[in-house]
Order: sequence, then C-alpha cells, then structure tokens
Amino acid sequence: MLMKRCEWCVGDPLYEAYHDNEWGVPVYDDSTIFEFLILETFQAGLSWITILRKRENFRKALDDFDYKKIATYDESKYNSLLLDEGIIRNKLKIKSTITNAQLFMSVQKEFGSFSEYIWSFVDGKPLQNKVKNYKEAPANTEISDAISKNLKKRGFKFVGSTVIYAHMQATGMVNDHEVSCFRYNEVRSLSKKD
Repeated sequence: MLMKRCEWCVGDPLYEAYHDNEWGVPVYDDSTIFEFLILETFQAGLSWITILRKRENFRKALDDFDYKKIATYDESKYNSLLLDEGIIRNKLKIKSTITNAQLFMSVQKEFGSFSEYIWSFVDGKPLQNKVKNYKEAPANTEISDAISKNLKKRGFKFVGSTVIYAHMQATGMVNDHEVSCFRYNEVRSLSKKD
C-alpha cells in the first residue's frame, strides 16, 4: 500500500526522502537550526528542490554548516565561495551567510541558545495547522512577520517573513503537513524532550 504524502513532494525521490524524514520535525539543536536558516536564505527566489540538490555541496563548501567557522570567513574564503559552482554563487547571499553566522552567535550569547530565542515565538511548542492541500498553507503569518522583524532589527539578512515561515515549516515550528499525509500525525506527536 502506498503512503499518502503531501502533494508538493510526490515524484522526486530526494524531495520524498526530505519530506518523510526531516520536513516538519521539531528541531531544537542550534547547529541544525542554523543549517536550515542558511539553506532557506539561499532559497530566496529559488525552488526548495534546487537547494536540496545542492545541499551536500553547501555542506562541503560551508564547513558542514559550522557557524563558528563561517563567522570567521575572510575575503579569501568569500572569493573561493563565489567560484564554487556547486553552490548558489550570489554575492549578497554569501556575504549574508557570514554576517548571519556572527549574529547567530550573538543571539546565542543573549538567550543561551538560538533555539531558546526562536522557539520563544511559539511558546516552545509546534503550531498545528490543518492543511488539506499544500496550496492552502500560508506563505507567511503574523508570527513569521514578528520573527523576521526581530531578526532584521538584529542585523540578519535575507530573513523576510516568507523565508522565515519556510524555516518554521522545515524546523517543525509549524506542522503544515497535509492532514491526509502519513507524516501529519507522526509529526504532531513530536514535542521537545526535556
């Protein structure tokens, strides 16, 4: 028997694997939250499947998404990233990755962890939507607006409300699996382990 999945991922094995194993699963680990934040910022204006196909290239180019290392990237490293055909070679997005890594650590210092900061916008618990068709899912919400505004105030780049809402979906801050999807109830049952 075939499992019913969210319609947006059906037909591409990479998309299906991402959907089945990662999308919508609550993430409380700073390193993973940072990885998704960077991937989402590179996605701005592009499709998510484009980013997924380049994810391993990004992983290699960006030192396994190690924000502590990325925060120290110099002009030489920046220039080498601009020449890396395996990633999205957008000058502003690459610069913002370095800036955002530095600011990510500032937020950690202030709140103890970036996770504590970002999850505070949803009181530490995933929001449960009841999406029947993925086209019903919003592109942004009041909460993503608030997070975006707060991050921008802190100096983060490429963190518009739509990017932040996609980040919320990816990291399980919101469950936007279609209610008919086999992952909807599985993801719904997940919560922070104390």
